[in-house]
Amino acid sequence: MAAVHFILHTLTSLLVAVFLLRIVMPLVRADFRNPIGHAVLQVTNPLVMPLRKVLPPAGRVDVASLVALLLVQFAGTALMRGILGAGLAPGPLIVGGLVDLARTVLQLYFWLVLVHVLLSWVAPGQYSPGTQLVHRLCEPLLRPVRRVIPPLGAFDLSPMFVLIGLQALQLLLP
Repeated sequence: MAAVHFILHTLTSLLVAVFLLRIVMPLVRADFRNPIGHAVLQVTNPLVMPLRKVLPPAGRVDVASLVALLLVQFAGTALMRGILGAGLAPGPLIVGGLVDLARTVLQLYFWLVLVHVLLSWVAPGQYSPGTQLVHRLCEPLLRPVRRVIPPLGAFDLSPMFVLIGLQALQLLLP
């Protein structure tokens, strides 16, 4: 039973992460014309496009994508609670869904920053669509830390502090 729970939790977390990317990529002006962006669109379009007919964007925020993200998150939380035998009362389901969403956001950014660091060591200065996407997604977190802690020569310590902060925030979640 634990293995089934793990597999379903991992798959729902990955699906939520894809919907998160659908929301965050336009906010950081990431290009959807690369293979990763195209994959994000293909996975999320079946749910987002019907919602977009009734929920227009509000400024730079894609309301249909946000609603789709919440629907997927709450469905995943309900599935996990059902497998564990927990009740499906609306209050705990909403709170659990929001906590799971916060945890997924923190984990996604933890891995993105870690990949950003590894790419800077392995392929510094090289261009690829994946590298560009990771850079665009991480820069809003790294830039404010760089203002406080400037690079020491060739060493940029801002990712380390961001990773510590993301882990600390995860520890604060129930």
